[in-house]
Amino acid sequence: MRIFNLLVIALLANSVQGQTKDLNFYLEKAKAFSPLINQSQNENKIIGLDLEQVKRILSKPEISLDAGVLFAPIVSHDNGSYKFEFVSEGATNYTGYDLAISNGGQYQTVVSLKQPLFTGGKLKTYSDKASIGNQINNNRISLTIHELEKIVTHQYIFCLKAKRLSEINVQLMKELEGQLLIMQKLVENAIYKQSDLVLMQIEYDNYKLNYESSRSEYKTNLYDLNILCGINDTATADLHELKLQLNDKSVVSSGFLDSFRLDSLNIDAEQKISNLKYQPQVNLFADAGLNAAYLPSFNRFGFSTGITLSWNIFDGNQKKIQQQRTNVNIQTIDFEKRNFLTQQEVNKNNILSQLSSLGSRIILTENQISKYDQLMKDYHAQLSQGEISVIDYKNIVRDFAVKKQDKLILDLEKQALIISYNYWNY
Repeated sequence: MRIFNLLVIALLANSVQGQTKDLNFYLEKAKAFSPLINQSQNENKIIGLDLEQVKRILSKPEISLDAGVLFAPIVSHDNGSYKFEFVSEGATNYTGYDLAISNGGQYQTVVSLKQPLFTGGKLKTYSDKASIGNQINNNRISLTIHELEKIVTHQYIFCLKAKRLSEINVQLMKELEGQLLIMQKLVENAIYKQSDLVLMQIEYDNYKLNYESSRSEYKTNLYDLNILCGINDTATADLHELKLQLNDKSVVSSGFLDSFRLDSLNIDAEQKISNLKYQPQVNLFADAGLNAAYLPSFNRFGFSTGITLSWNIFDGNQKKIQQQRTNVNIQTIDFEKRNFLTQQEVNKNNILSQLSSLGSRIILTENQISKYDQLMKDYHAQLSQGEISVIDYKNIVRDFAVKKQDKLILDLEKQALIISYNYWNY
């Protein structure tokens, strides 16, 4: 029995060990797995392709080929006869399309060129809009990473909580195992009753059950952590401990505030693009080829060239209405920014207050654990001499376990508060 229990404790202690992984491992996996980051990266590529397309439209000529053949035959009634004419020779009395309209047929094969002129200002407007779009996506990536750091670290803490609880129960099992060996001898010498030994064994089994429960919770939380990070792994990893530091430095450039600033710039850039349709558009055009009526001949090949101008002078004050919409949208963003700043400051102050209170509770709990350590040593000596009841010893072990769990919860609560503070102070 004695050897069996020792083997059980050794196996339980070793079962928590596996491939060791730290928080950075999971954060890197989460970033690589994030659909939002992937989407923002692809949107940057699309913005680049859209801008390249606009550059081609505004700076490169558009060349097209237009070709068509129209036949308009008639039935001539001149001189009292009925004669089918594929191409009329000047009939005056006939059935068919009016020759003055159809010309008897049309034949066209023309290559056309259209080249926009004076588009440098427009191209700069589109380039500025694309640059802002890239900055928005890059900032969105930074905020997504920041959000992932918060979520993944919180889940990491849940895993650590279950892991530490299992370790506490293993320590208590070892503690009781040692005392069971001593009590076995004391029972044999009639110092303690057999029922006292059974009671101690029941308490040992309780901690073993608690261990199994915490290990099961650890595996469940680890699976959830793997899901967050896109890790397909059923192995039980051994997680490194966390020592997070409070980032209480003043933030010079905030990712949160950058999102409001960039949204305002994006709305202003969209307004500038909308205004482009009110600027004059000058195009150079040219065409060359065959353009003839009736049956064509080689002397109907030619070319033409010229310049076109289009300018939207009045459209019912739509430009003014669009500008008003832009102003309202910018005012909305300014309001959201002020609201966020208030929430950010309140949250940071609240967390700092909780951390201050938590620090005092941690110190008190550590002092209590220190006293429990000394008390446990005294109880060990008394138990080995048969000077204390098993009930009293069992109670002190249980109180000691509760106090260690309290300390564990306080430590992890502190880590969670640090995560929250660092999230808001960004």
